[in-house]
Amino acid sequence: MTPPDHRFLRALRREPVDATPIWIMRQAGRYLPEYRATRARAGSFLALAQTPELACEVTLQPIRRFALDAAILFSDILTVPDAMGLGLHFVEGEGPKFARPLRDAASIRALGVPDPATSLRYVTDAVRLIRHELHGRVPLIGFAGSPWTLACYMIEGEGSASFARAKALALQDPALMHHLLDVLARSVATYLAAQAAAGAQALMLFDTWGGLLTPTMFTEFSLRWLGAVVAQVRAQAPEVPLILFSKGANAHLEGLADTGCDALGLDWTIDIGDARARVGTRVALQGNLDPAVLAATPATIRAQAAAVLDAFGPHPGHVFNLGHGITPDIDPAHVAALVDAVHELSRRG
Repeated sequence: MTPPDHRFLRALRREPVDATPIWIMRQAGRYLPEYRATRARAGSFLALAQTPELACEVTLQPIRRFALDAAILFSDILTVPDAMGLGLHFVEGEGPKFARPLRDAASIRALGVPDPATSLRYVTDAVRLIRHELHGRVPLIGFAGSPWTLACYMIEGEGSASFARAKALALQDPALMHHLLDVLARSVATYLAAQAAAGAQALMLFDTWGGLLTPTMFTEFSLRWLGAVVAQVRAQAPEVPLILFSKGANAHLEGLADTGCDALGLDWTIDIGDARARVGTRVALQGNLDPAVLAATPATIRAQAAAVLDAFGPHPGHVFNLGHGITPDIDPAHVAALVDAVHELSRRG
């Protein structure tokens, strides 16, 4: 069992820590040669994510290599719509695509909430296996995509710079969009609670595309349903801390903090000290080094890490992370330099 006083969990509870904890979004990924080898052995990304033993292996790879303070389940945010029957597949160089995107009201109204014990069993099996193999070394984070972000992919059928189809549906038929978002909120909450029941010790909700919305649309179609997920997860897994990350939504930090989450992830386009001044001690903050800094020299990485730590200040409630995921071109030695710098520079006592 992981001790409940692990610095990562203490930071999420806004309690004092001996050093600022750090983990990195996409820490199990293509920048690691051992990941690339396991991915080649799996044959495809989906096979890697859907085979619990392989998902466990790549989850543990960065934990073996670096002194990180948390592991995050290796999976994908599109597991839920895949379990709804949309036919997820990945095209090399193009990203995720759905064979059966949502293009009419009938297909939207036909959707139901997937049962995590059946169609998503491979995820909860992976969580159980990872917890066992971690032997309490660090806590395990489970995650899911936000209702709005999942709806974007499901309607568009693939990635997009604007997700214009999803926005158009929200504007033209808000009742139908809210029906979809309600089904997704219940699905995501059930899925996250299942991960917690399987052993995840913290949960994270990725609202990757909320920042594409106007302020009014964000409040109606993203924030409202983030709050619904938080409330439903709280009812099912009240002791498990929940982190919200809404990329590009810095204008809405106060509303995000009001959802009842434990922590807010921040992208790199806001000063973390300014963010803390706005939300106070209501939530912990996670972030928010620009991922591009990892392409610089170790000395520069250390200086930029110090700047983030200094901006947050000597307060409880900081989990160090990047402002978005690590990119595939990064030298693993630079990740080690960042992790070591954060621990050394923030060491207390």
